[in-house]
Amino acid sequence: MPGTELFGSEERKEINDVLETGMLFRYNHDQQRNGIWKAREFEAEVRQLTGAKYVHAVCNGTAAIATALAASGIGAGDEVIVPPFTFIASVEAVLFLGAIPIFAEIDETLCLSAEGIEKAITPKTKGVCLVHMCGGMADMDAIMKVVNDYNLVLVEDAGQAFAASYKGTATGLFGTAGSYSFDFFKIATAGEGGIFVTNDEEVYKIADAYADHGHNHEGNNRGMEQHPVLGFNYRISELHAAVGLAQTRKVPQIREANRKHKKMLVDILSQTEGISFARLADPDGDSATFLNLLLPDTDTAKRTVAELNKSGVGGFNYWYTNMYHFVNQWDHLKQMRTAAALPVQKFGSSQDYAAMELPKSQEVVGRLISFGIRCTWTEEEVTALANNIAKCAQAAMMVNA
Repeated sequence: MPGTELFGSEERKEINDVLETGMLFRYNHDQQRNGIWKAREFEAEVRQLTGAKYVHAVCNGTAAIATALAASGIGAGDEVIVPPFTFIASVEAVLFLGAIPIFAEIDETLCLSAEGIEKAITPKTKGVCLVHMCGGMADMDAIMKVVNDYNLVLVEDAGQAFAASYKGTATGLFGTAGSYSFDFFKIATAGEGGIFVTNDEEVYKIADAYADHGHNHEGNNRGMEQHPVLGFNYRISELHAAVGLAQTRKVPQIREANRKHKKMLVDILSQTEGISFARLADPDGDSATFLNLLLPDTDTAKRTVAELNKSGVGGFNYWYTNMYHFVNQWDHLKQMRTAAALPVQKFGSSQDYAAMELPKSQEVVGRLISFGIRCTWTEEEVTALANNIAKCAQAAMMVNA
């Protein structure tokens, strides 16, 4: 958890600024603030880091995805192509806007592939919710060609890829709108928080209103503001924004340390036969928050996990069976167990969630073991971890020898 590794005086200073004014609400009340506007500063810091023209902070990453989808025109009955490998928030955001998720294949980037998207398109397809997984990025040149050829709406969930980029453009800025997460487990954290981004002014205006009950935020009298759209309460508090502001300022140094440590790990582990790595569509744009190993097959990956556990090597994720980020764990989705009926239950879907066949995704995630990278590791700790991983993988692969 890189952000929280560096939690200190900078975050406390920003929080105290807010507490001293007593104004935790992000809008209005100008006289009480004494010039303190942390949500605005947070947005400006993200704008500078990513190059986004328009940035809006919300209460969490899920709200940022939902806002991006809604502001991009995704709604009731629209089919939206989604990946089976993601935190389920990406899929929930589609469902709870009344749209219908359609699952497509990923590839070794760990993201939706252009081929997978194209095969999943139907006459009802309105858009794609593309998730940039595990600190990396999707193959955007190929994906943008499909999106443009079929005139689809592209919304990006870059919750795990803040500070990543593709050929110089930040993840989140290729489509109509994008989103970042600032929850406790990201490269920068606000405790809870999310960021909506877009380069389209009209889309931004919709998002700005949608995330605050439809308020257009014009003038300085909240009771008299106009409401151009129906919305919801996705506001971020000034306290969370204060933490996000301090954390975002640290991202460049975190990313630099992450990349150094990841390179050390890759250099050592590349010498172990049978270990390969998830493909980075643009290695220069890696946020390096994860080391993503690909073992030869699912059985070898399972044996490697067993060896890692036996050897006491911690801090890894085996997404195939143990982590709540893959379709294999989503029985509630496959059976549509919800508190209230969703449109997909009434109108149906062109895809049977309980009988989906996604062999490429199963094969990739079945071989995938990920390690979170810490920016505060020493070189000795990095070397020891790499050697331990190599030893466990070698023991697992001896079975096939």
